[in-house]
Amino acid sequence: MKVLIVEDEKPAADKLLRALMKTSGEIEVLSILESVQDTVHWLGNNPCPQLIFMDIQVADGLSFQIFEHNNVGCPVIFVTAFDNYWQTSFEHNGIDYLLKPIRQEKLEAALNKYHNLKQHFSVDYSSLMYKRQITESSNGFKKRLLVKKGVDYFSLKTDEIAYFYATHKVVCLLDKNGQKFILDRSLSDIENEMDPKLFYRINRKYLVNMNAIRRIKTYPKSKLMVELNPAVQEDIVISSEVATDFKHWLGS
Repeated sequence: MKVLIVEDEKPAADKLLRALMKTSGEIEVLSILESVQDTVHWLGNNPCPQLIFMDIQVADGLSFQIFEHNNVGCPVIFVTAFDNYWQTSFEHNGIDYLLKPIRQEKLEAALNKYHNLKQHFSVDYSSLMYKRQITESSNGFKKRLLVKKGVDYFSLKTDEIAYFYATHKVVCLLDKNGQKFILDRSLSDIENEMDPKLFYRINRKYLVNMNAIRRIKTYPKSKLMVELNPAVQEDIVISSEVATDFKHWLGS
C-alpha cells in the first residue's frame, strides 16, 4: 500500500513511520512532507497515494488548506494532538482521527477500517469499462480510454485527447480542454492502442493527436518544430529522421 505522510515534526514523523513498519500490511511510504505548500506541490506532480496520514497543524498552516488546491483522491487518516478538529476532518476525506501520542493498536484499527472500506466499495468498474471499450472498438484500436482523477473515473473518447506525454517517469494525458490525467501506463503501450491515422509518436516524449497540432515550423538540420494546442512550455522538436514520415502522415 502506497502511503503519504504529512507531518512537520520529525520525531512524530519518525514514530509514525516506525509504527507503520510494525503493522502486518506491506506499506510503502512515498514521502514525508512538512507543509501545506510542499504537499500541494507533491500531489500536483505525482500519482495519488492510496492513503494519507496527515497532521492538522503543519509548518505553514492547517492541512485542510491542501484540499483547496488539490482534488485529493484518497482517504485520509488525521493524526493530531488536538481534539477540536475531528468534525472538520470528516469533511476532508477523513476516515479516522488519531490523537497523539499514537498507540499501536489504534493505528492498526484505523488501517483495518481503511481495508474494510476499500473492500466494501471496490466495484470492478475498470473491468466493466474495459469490456465496453473493446466492444466499441471496431478496428482494433481504442475508441475510448478509461482514466482516473482522484476517486472518479472518466471514459474519454480518443478524439477528445489532445496528446500524451512522458515526464518524471509517469505518462500524462491532456484533453482538448487542457485537463490533465496521470496514467499508470507506458507511452509505448498507449501508442499501440491508438489509431495511427489519428495519433503519431513525434518523439520519445510526445504522442499527439493530429487535430492538436497548431503549427509546424522548420528547424535547423532538417528538423521540425511543432506547436500544440493546448500549448506546452517547451520546444517540441521532430528529428530529421522522423520528419519525412511525419509530413507524409499529415498529408495522408
